[in-house]
This record gives sequence, C-alpha cells and structure tokens, in this order.
Amino acid sequence: MSSTYLEVGGGFSPSPAMSRLQILRAYLTEAKYESIRMLRMPSFGIPLLALPVMLFLLFGVLIFGKNVQGDPDAAKWLFTAFAVMGMMGPGMFGFGVSLAIEREQGLLKLKRALPMPPAAYLVAKMFMALAFGAMIMATMVAALPVGHVSLRAGQVFGVAAINILGTLPFCAIGLFIGTLATGRSAPAFVNILYQMMLHLSGLFYPLPKVLRAIRPIWPTYHLQQLVLWAGGTPTDGRPIVHAAVLAGLTVVLVALSVRRLVRIG
Repeated sequence: MSSTYLEVGGGFSPSPAMSRLQILRAYLTEAKYESIRMLRMPSFGIPLLALPVMLFLLFGVLIFGKNVQGDPDAAKWLFTAFAVMGMMGPGMFGFGVSLAIEREQGLLKLKRALPMPPAAYLVAKMFMALAFGAMIMATMVAALPVGHVSLRAGQVFGVAAINILGTLPFCAIGLFIGTLATGRSAPAFVNILYQMMLHLSGLFYPLPKVLRAIRPIWPTYHLQQLVLWAGGTPTDGRPIVHAAVLAGLTVVLVALSVRRLVRIG
C-alpha cells in the first residue's frame, strides 16, 4: 500500500519536543486559568467558600456555643465536621459536574488537539480543588477563636494540611462520576452521593448502631478521623489505616477514570 506525502514549502517537519520548563509552564498555566474560571462562577465559588465557615459559626457559636465552650473535644469535633464538609465540594462538584458537562460539549476533544501535556487538564482541576480547599481552611482557621476551638500552632498546621490533601479522594470520586454521567445527570449523582456521605458517615451526629457498622465505607469518616487525630482528639481506628483507605480509593478511582477517558473520551 503506497503513501502520498504532500510537501508544502520544502516539506513538513514535526515540532521539537517540549522542554521540561515548557511542560511545567503548560501545567501551571492550565491550573491558573482553571482556578480563575471557577472563582469567577458565583454559583460555584461563593457557596463552596462561604458555606462551611458560615454553618460552623451558626452551629458552633450561635446555637451550641455555650455547650461546646466547656467541652474542647466537642468543639473540635464540630470544627472538623464542617471543615471536612468544605473539602468535599471542590472535588466532587468541580470535577464531577464540570467534567461531565465539558465531555458532552466536546471540550476534551479540543484539549487533545492542543499542544499541551495530556494530563494538564486533569491536573489543573486537581490543583483548583486543592486551591479551594486551602481557601476554605483559611476561613475555618480564622474562625477558630470565636468557635471556642483550642488548637496549638502545630495542630492547626496538621489539621489544615490533612484537610487540604483530603480533597484528593473527593476529586477522584468526582472524576469517576464525570467520566460515567452525562452533563444533565451528573449534578443529581453528585448531590445524592454528597448527601449520603454527609449524613451516613457520622460526620455531624452519632448514628444508630446499624449505621455505625457501615461508616468505614465512606471517605468522609476516614478523613474526619485523621483530622481529629491531628487535633489531639480521641479517634476510632489507627491513623495509618484511615490514610491507606483514602489513598487506595484515590488511586483506584483515578486509574479507572483515566482508563475510561482514554478508551471512550
């Protein structure tokens, strides 16, 4: 079978491979504009950044302030509950809903045709979720004094670091949903799973015995236990086990999602 080559202006020569600096710049540029894009969406940025700290101040100060003031562990538990809730949104909604919509609109096909690293699109969304997680934790830490939460400087750093990294499992969940669902159905699937993890993992209140047995299936349970451990509060189970569960979930879901994106798009 013969091949025909069309030579224009002396022939076509492929562009040289991108240098490491160019690759890094491509990742940073994509991450920068993805974060700016999501910040400029009021329906995404404002609720995710404001809701956790507002609910913490409502329940931790106005409603239950007198009760938690004399119980340091209760104050820390309430703080960790709303902090973990804040970490869920950027990954699940930023990945799950936006990825499903952008897949349906053909944006991923356009990205593949651009001269950029193949992983830059997903890494940018992950960076966006981490950036939002950092901003949410900044607001939560600022509210610590009025919330009667007593943490040493090292504990504050540990709680913040674990929570920010804790956005990654929810990025993986959102990524997995985004590769399976359509743009119209993704918000429903994300919201259902979001509410189930909030209320069936014991995040905000004690659960009946039958539901306590299934708490370990929810990543919110493991993340809260790690954050409580970092804050010096008694926890269930060993921290290394909670960290291993979250890391394993992230790796498995990312691998399955990437495999599907490569095969189907």
